[in-house]
Amino acid sequence: MVKKVLLLLFFISNLVFATNSVNISRDKYIHDIYLQLKLENKMEYDTFQKAYKGYEKIPDKREGLLTIIDFTKPSNEKRFFVIDLNKKKIDYSTYVTHGKNSGLTVPLNFSNNRNSYMSSLGFYITGDAYEGKYGYSLRLQGLEEGFNSNAYRRAIVVHGADYADPSFIEKYGFLGRSEGCPAIPTTISKDVIDYIKGKTVLFIMGKDKHYIEKSRYASL
Repeated sequence: MVKKVLLLLFFISNLVFATNSVNISRDKYIHDIYLQLKLENKMEYDTFQKAYKGYEKIPDKREGLLTIIDFTKPSNEKRFFVIDLNKKKIDYSTYVTHGKNSGLTVPLNFSNNRNSYMSSLGFYITGDAYEGKYGYSLRLQGLEEGFNSNAYRRAIVVHGADYADPSFIEKYGFLGRSEGCPAIPTTISKDVIDYIKGKTVLFIMGKDKHYIEKSRYASL
């Protein structure tokens, strides 16, 4: 009996060791990609790690592209990144707005509710492009219940806006704010939308412990 218990403990310890080794190896792989992309001065590794691990968990996506919106940073810094994971390069790096009720320069409040005029954190799948109220826009399907699952009903879309232009920062010191949409400069909005439309992954990161703890994708 004692021998069986010892064998079982030995097996469990080896299994735990193997699992830890795999996790360490995976984290090193993700960190290597982070370094190859030269993201050190653009976003924290923790943000990229959460984005990448979440990306891996999402089925039925168009592989190879990952868009990260980093709302841990102020709006007068570039925080919208479109990353080609196959070629290990950043295809677009630009400014992006947050919801007007989320905060002035750094968004601290987030909501999944209609008429909240706040941004919603979490993972999305991009849909189709269309001409709408805000011009050429990209539909987003929120994947996380309680965090962004109302995005489609709230008409949270990627679109171009004059108040997302760097000239707005030069005048006021920060970007304008939206009703919850991640708006980007009109000079590149159509190109970006056409590039990431059609079932690519988009991740919005922010300073919200509740989201990090409860997210099925972002929790490590």
